[in-house]
Amino acid sequence: MAMAPERHVAVYAFPFTSHPSLILNLTRRLASASPTVVFSFFNTAKSNQTLFQGHDRFHNIRPYHVSDGCPEDYVSRGNVQEEANMFLAVAEDELRRCIKVAEAGVGLKISCMVVDAFLWFAGDVADEMNVPWVALWAAGACSLTAHFHTDLIRKKIAEFKGEVGPEEEIVDLIPGFSTVLLPLGDLPSGIIFGDLESPFSTMLHKMARTLNKATVVTLNSFKELDPDVTQDLSSKFKKFLNIGPFNLVSKQKPPSQVDEFSCISWLESQEPRSVAYFSFGTVCMPPPHELVAIAEALEETKTPFFWSINDDSKKHLPEGFLERTSASGSGKVVPWAPQVRVLEHFAVGVYVMHGGWNSVLESIGAGVPMICRPFFADNLLNSWMVEIVWGIGVRIQGGSFTKHGTRCAMEQVLSLDGSRKRFKERIEALKELAHKAFEPNGSSDQDFKTLVDLIIGATT
Repeated sequence: MAMAPERHVAVYAFPFTSHPSLILNLTRRLASASPTVVFSFFNTAKSNQTLFQGHDRFHNIRPYHVSDGCPEDYVSRGNVQEEANMFLAVAEDELRRCIKVAEAGVGLKISCMVVDAFLWFAGDVADEMNVPWVALWAAGACSLTAHFHTDLIRKKIAEFKGEVGPEEEIVDLIPGFSTVLLPLGDLPSGIIFGDLESPFSTMLHKMARTLNKATVVTLNSFKELDPDVTQDLSSKFKKFLNIGPFNLVSKQKPPSQVDEFSCISWLESQEPRSVAYFSFGTVCMPPPHELVAIAEALEETKTPFFWSINDDSKKHLPEGFLERTSASGSGKVVPWAPQVRVLEHFAVGVYVMHGGWNSVLESIGAGVPMICRPFFADNLLNSWMVEIVWGIGVRIQGGSFTKHGTRCAMEQVLSLDGSRKRFKERIEALKELAHKAFEPNGSSDQDFKTLVDLIIGATT
């Protein structure tokens, strides 16, 4: 029997890419730790339908639909930025509307707001309601500090005589990176390059100027990964909490046995640390000529590979490639894979990916070095961190796959010389720190308890 609710928390998702699943992951952790708190989860109908398939096992999470801002006759073309702009145009009004609906439905006033950090205006709404505002940054500390220091970065760039291009490397550009040369082109778009006046760039800039007003800024990371950046941000925010990596939550549950495409049994037949695992997530995919370059490099080097790729992209692979590699046993191509289980398998020696934050954390959690081919957003900065700061992988030469570049990257990470050992030692050290942070009384566990205490103690 459910206990009578004592607190009511509004959760607002940014309904694109991995953001909704990440904030729902956090909401479920909070709901489990706070059974007398009701969490009203605000998200678009389309995203909620994906997240809440069947009955959610948490009695104290109630989903509510907000408008996506799209016209009735709108046909999606898969342009995330276009759809995000339409959502942002109505997002604040929808938050205010849903708060009223949820308060009437639950019978309690909102006592706290947990909101994706992108949705900066939630801070104004929380101030009007006189309730705490918890801002969740869905990525890492490195990209957060880049956005937070946007005005500082622009001021420093303006002091240079003449124009500076993406290849320009500047030391001491951002606090926490004081001794490292950072290429300007690796900063997220919207800080100094790209359309600085677009709705998305404007949203990020307003967020950067507003986050220091949040009661708590929390993120999906662990403080030992970026200690200098964490120290700087802790001095800028009222409270800064690292409560990740979120992917380690699955360690607390029985492992899923679903392996529809016999991925694990195929890996069992491979040599230890010999397989290159390719997966670029659900949003990013290299263009056709890069897919061909990857396939040609794999065949020439005879590198065992496991590739999660959708059917639309698979048709661009060279003729006969799938048949030849399948017959030889050197390759397996599937439309979907149980990624965490694949990365944790002894046969996997490198993860070839797009540099998305969730993927980086999954690779660290499994102790697998990376080859990064960044696309957009925080991909470039994350990839720079992987190669230059943490030393746990490489970025593909020139920023895109060529046969030669792919071959060189795989040889560098998979070869039996000292470089492979060096990558493995460094990522194993980070893996150990990540798991320790998530253990009872670890740094992330303690920060999470602090967040729970704030939410339980929140009053109207």
